[in-house]
Formats: sequence, C-alpha cells, structure tokens
Amino acid sequence: MSLEERAPAGIDITRPSVARMYDYYLGGKDNFAVDREAAERVIALVPEIRTLVLENRAFLRRAVRFMVNQGIRQIIDIGSGLPTVDNTHEVAQRIVPDTRVVYVDIDPIVLAHGRAILANNEHTTVITADMRRPAEVLGHSETTRLIDFSQPVGVLLIAMLHFVSDEEGAQIMGYLRDALPSGSYLAATHITRDGKPAEVVQRILDIYAATSTPGYFRTHAEVARFFEGFELVEPGLVTLDAWRPDPSDPAPADPEAASWGYGGVGRKP
Repeated sequence: MSLEERAPAGIDITRPSVARMYDYYLGGKDNFAVDREAAERVIALVPEIRTLVLENRAFLRRAVRFMVNQGIRQIIDIGSGLPTVDNTHEVAQRIVPDTRVVYVDIDPIVLAHGRAILANNEHTTVITADMRRPAEVLGHSETTRLIDFSQPVGVLLIAMLHFVSDEEGAQIMGYLRDALPSGSYLAATHITRDGKPAEVVQRILDIYAATSTPGYFRTHAEVARFFEGFELVEPGLVTLDAWRPDPSDPAPADPEAASWGYGGVGRKP
C-alpha cells in the first residue's frame, strides 16, 4: 500500500503541503508525490535549499539550548512540522528532562505522527492549530495543560513567518508580545530576498502559491519588525550561520545556503 493510500482521513494529497515539502528537503519519508514534485521544482532553482533547511534546524537547536540555559522550562514550537531527528523536546529535555514542550502545526498529518512519537512523554504534546489564530494556539486545552503563562515561555517560529502577510504577521506578533510574560523568549527564522535574483525569488513564490500557505520573501528591515517589543539578544538578527555558532553541534557551514535566511532570538522585557 502506498503512502497516499495510507493517508489519514481529511488530508489533501492533491495539493502540496509546506510541512511535507520541508520533510522532503530534510530527506524524510512523510511526503506525497505532489509534495516531492513541488519541492524538486524549488531545488532546481535553489540547489542549496537542502543545506538551508539543515542550517535552519541547526539554528533551532542552538536557540532551544540558549533558552533552556537561560532558565526557560516551557516551550511552544509553532509550525513545528513533521517529527525529525533532534526535535525541540529532545534538545531541551537533554539539558533539563522535565522541560515542557507543545508542538503546534496546521497539517493534520503532524498530529497523527506526533501523537505516536510522543505517546510516552508526559512533558510533551502536539496540537493542530493555525498560527494565524494565536489565541487558539495559546488557549488550547493541551497548551494550557502544560504551559503556565505566569512563568516565562519560549516560543519558536522557525521558518514560519514567511508564510504570513504583513497584516497577519503584525497581528500574530502583537498578540504574542502582549500575552507572553516578562522574561519570555521568541526565536524566529525567515527567508530573505536580500541579494537574491528577483526572477528566482518570484519563481519560488509561484511554486508556493500552489500550496495552502503562499510565501513571502522579506528584507532584513522587514524581518526585524517582527521582533518589535522584544530585545534582540546578541548577535541580533543575522544570517542563520552567524547566530551563536556552536562547535559542538556544527551546522553545514555553507554561507551561500545560510544567506537565504535570517534568524534571531528576542527577550520580552
């Protein structure tokens, strides 16, 4: 039986999913023919994209370790995608075993796989929710079961904000900024068009326009606006490879791939 035939009820296998395309870039198996076809079209335009997603995962690991080492004991990973090696909870709980983690994704296949993987982890859960409705993300019964909003929270928006419009992004970030307690941290990465050929950028946007979540490329200044109300920790908003590189957990060290994205971590005063 093919993966398509085994797809859980309610999953549209006729339209590419950004979560499943990302899984394909990472070399995962939880993707359909329609996802692979769309992803291959992107790879033809940007061959280094597989390295880019590895840089992005390396940034996530460094950001999670940073947060936990700053005393964060609860993390909400919004737009977590399909489970892969070194998930957020694995990185965090390797340092502090009872760190609580809530995974959030809009793709129902993430819920199906996440529940199976996390069945025996009492400190971690996964929910289906849309980041465009942040009140539902933070107010979900599974979120409030694990997350105590009277204490600082770490929020991850890794490779997610380039799937929202300026208006949606302002609404999402405004809600999070107001809802999170002082001492909370926000980590985000975002694709950029800085220094990239306009034709290539447009062709990638056209491919993602066929998914349920069209994309947006932004400049450094435009990405920085998402951190308004947060104090960026050193070294600020930089290319993915430049944010606190860790020799003990090396990234691919490909400046060309890393230059397609910016990453940063901000602290709410």
